[in-house]
Amino acid sequence: MILTDTHTHLYASEFDTDRKQVVERAIAAGVNKFFLPNIDSTSVKGMLSLCNQFPEHCFPMIGLHPTSVKENYEEELVVVRKYLEEHSPLPRRGVRGEALKFYAVGEIGIDLYWDKTFLTQQQLAFETQIKWANEFGLPIVIHSRNSFNEIVEVLQKNKSENPHGIFHCFSGNKEQAEKAISLGFKLGIGGVLTYKNSGLAQAIADIDMKHLVLETDSPYLTPVPHRGKRNESGYITLVAQKLAEIKNISVEEVAEITTANAKEVFGV
Repeated sequence: MILTDTHTHLYASEFDTDRKQVVERAIAAGVNKFFLPNIDSTSVKGMLSLCNQFPEHCFPMIGLHPTSVKENYEEELVVVRKYLEEHSPLPRRGVRGEALKFYAVGEIGIDLYWDKTFLTQQQLAFETQIKWANEFGLPIVIHSRNSFNEIVEVLQKNKSENPHGIFHCFSGNKEQAEKAISLGFKLGIGGVLTYKNSGLAQAIADIDMKHLVLETDSPYLTPVPHRGKRNESGYITLVAQKLAEIKNISVEEVAEITTANAKEVFGV
């Protein structure tokens, strides 16, 4: 059984004491590929270092997270653009210290949960990065928290840029799921699926498996029964088991389909 974690922050400080062991545990559990979203200029080097350490398993993205969009967001976007130009056109080499290509622009989007002060800047940063994704032929990975309608508005406004990819950590209703799919996106399903009152199981019950990918968002959103503790990529097996239960299929089938879906998005 081969699983793919389409969204994990394994480079985060929460893993500083045992990062290698966490990755190895996940690989032993059947997780063959890990896609790492960037946050801002402070996270790129750590992310790339991990990808160089595990070149057959870890695959980086580049982007500016909406919660990092502040007064200096244009300076941060310059960094994103620089990395895109330097890395995306290059072949993957898999040798420590050498250049890696990026597999998506992400995570990007709009977050109105914590602060609405920089909504306009978030929208502008989102639009800019959608355009860059199209220019470099990359999918996008969308962060959408308390902002589904605002995200859809930007996507529709920029439909000529052919935005496609993944709605990371999808936790909306069935109508929103269908809307995201109609716009060309797959739904990233993680630990929220295991939460009793999340409503996510009902939202995706009738959604075709071809539209779903698995993720952990580790170290966040830990699935039951580990909720409240640090999440890690190996726990994606718990999400797969819950999805298999909802869809009344085997875990092996969930793994096969969602891994194929991830390959469709990222190309590996």
